[in-house]
Amino acid sequence: MMPVDDSPITRASLLVQLRSGSNHLAWQEFTRLYGPVIYGFARKRGLQDADAADLMQDVMRSVASSIGRLEYDPKQGSFRGWLYTITRNKIFNFLSARRIRPRATGDTTTNRLLNSEPANDDSSDAWELEYQRRTAYLAMERIKSEFQKKTWQAFLLTAVEGASANEVSKRIGLSPGAIYVAKSRVLARLKEEVEAMRLQEEA
Repeated sequence: MMPVDDSPITRASLLVQLRSGSNHLAWQEFTRLYGPVIYGFARKRGLQDADAADLMQDVMRSVASSIGRLEYDPKQGSFRGWLYTITRNKIFNFLSARRIRPRATGDTTTNRLLNSEPANDDSSDAWELEYQRRTAYLAMERIKSEFQKKTWQAFLLTAVEGASANEVSKRIGLSPGAIYVAKSRVLARLKEEVEAMRLQEEA
């Protein structure tokens, strides 16, 4: 896990560092954050594993080639929105090419998506959900070391896995009251970290 102090998004804007073109740590952080978002979004739009991975790489290449020319203005929309538009367009182009040159076995999922979704389909909610999941995962990685093992277990079992406080109490040996306190502490810290990551991403 990358230490918090070494993460480029904790020192300055990730976007600013990306635009310099030579900050490899910033690109690593960008890929670590957005690679799974792009991949997961592509998979949910009907792409198979290998195709989604290829599309993710294609989006990354597009970002690398155009980020230096991007005149970012938060009033005109977020950087994440710009990246979403690139990803959505590439997925649509991929599915359109599939429709023109279908596989011999046929791809009913792709055909259904194309037939039911117009070119201006707005799937930004699905994109945002992928981003939120990924941000939460990375934030959890970054704050985990701040808590004792049982506190973290109490949080994971109740908040993530949905187990009851009584069930968790039997498993890890903390009282239900202590488990509620542990869950609240970690959730508060997690919310704080997620918000900091969002602000630092485009600050």
